[in-house]
Amino acid sequence: MKNLSAAKSRPFMAFTMIEVAICLAIIGIALVGIIGILPRGLNAQRDNRQETIVAQDANMLLEMIRNGSHGQDDLTNYVFAITNYWTTVNTAVFNSGYNGYTYSNASATVTAGSLQTPVFLTLSPLNSGSNIVSLLSTPEFTDTNGNPLASLIEGGISNHVVAYVRSISGLAAEKPPQDNSIMQGDAFSYRILCVNSPISLNLPFGWSQFTNYFNGDTAYYHQKQWVWQGTFNAAGIAPDVTTGPGTNWVRNSVFADQLSVGQREIRLKFLWPLLPNMNVGNNFMNVRSIVGGQLMITNNTFGLVQYYYQPQSFVRLP
Repeated sequence: MKNLSAAKSRPFMAFTMIEVAICLAIIGIALVGIIGILPRGLNAQRDNRQETIVAQDANMLLEMIRNGSHGQDDLTNYVFAITNYWTTVNTAVFNSGYNGYTYSNASATVTAGSLQTPVFLTLSPLNSGSNIVSLLSTPEFTDTNGNPLASLIEGGISNHVVAYVRSISGLAAEKPPQDNSIMQGDAFSYRILCVNSPISLNLPFGWSQFTNYFNGDTAYYHQKQWVWQGTFNAAGIAPDVTTGPGTNWVRNSVFADQLSVGQREIRLKFLWPLLPNMNVGNNFMNVRSIVGGQLMITNNTFGLVQYYYQPQSFVRLP
């Protein structure tokens, strides 16, 4: 028969308070390390996700500009503001200002000088994809009529286009038809510095030759990238670059201008994230591409200049 009294008198085994305290200390140290590393892991995941979104959007926007897209009206849901900071430069006048564009409005502001905003600059709101692509395709250098220039050596207008964009890729919950202002405000956004630049040239320094010019010979002048052609035998007589070609020379189409009508460089600099105060964080990405084809100038329904690339069309400068 089992001895019940002996079983009842046997002591129970358990953890002491000291052992429990040691275990809690070990767990606490481990949790502190995990909590310290967790934010870094979350930040790295966020940065990788944002960089992937920007890379996808950059490729999409670059292709729209390169192909002169007209039917991408979905862009109006993402590109919510564009500003063109322009400066008019020549030997006598310095004038600057900016044109602002949103979905419902477009306005021009002169910040210096006494002249008005250049009349050729488009003042159409961002209510169509073609207007957005046109503004992103604005040449860096133009004359007062809006024609692209190879440089501002002889004066012209310098354009610096800045676009503010909600991410096109990314979470579906942030995309249209989502019209909740809180969701839209919290969506990942970025700023783009868009430059449509002429191809850089390195013509021979000074004159390509100094004596023995003959009928049909050409001469290059590096400072202004001018090209001259002799009209008859003019040995030892060079063009006068300060007052004009003189009687022995005629100025041909500028080589840089000729190149700029068939080949240009698109440079997009993405800055993110776009903060509620419209400042940006420290992340950036540069995207560059050579675009071949004619940068076609056309007029919209208001008679204002717009720009679209025609990658299948090449022309000769008149």
